[in-house]
Amino acid sequence: MRTIPIPVDVSKLHITCAKAARPRLVSKETGEIKRDRDGNTMYEVTLLIEDSNGRMELVKVSVTPEPPISPGEEVVPVGMVGYVWEQGDRWGISYRAQSFLPATAAYGAGADR
Repeated sequence: MRTIPIPVDVSKLHITCAKAARPRLVSKETGEIKRDRDGNTMYEVTLLIEDSNGRMELVKVSVTPEPPISPGEEVVPVGMVGYVWEQGDRWGISYRAQSFLPATAAYGAGADR
């Protein structure tokens, strides 16, 4: 099944880095690191995403190259897309971003989102 990337509008979300970037693994048993089609290491960042109603969710987002962000830092994913996946009875959405910006750089200091 070919998946079509679904753009994610992050403009109304409050996003905080919850866990620093780490290489994504293809297999925990072998420790093989996942690579993109160009051979670059793919990294996984765990984000805490809060919407305007105060609902929060932890989301893992893949990115290449390793982003210079730290836990607790407010960030803005650039070019974030979701991909629907299905394996047997299970399905979900995986996320990927082109890069991350500090929220202050993306919105300006003190700016409302």
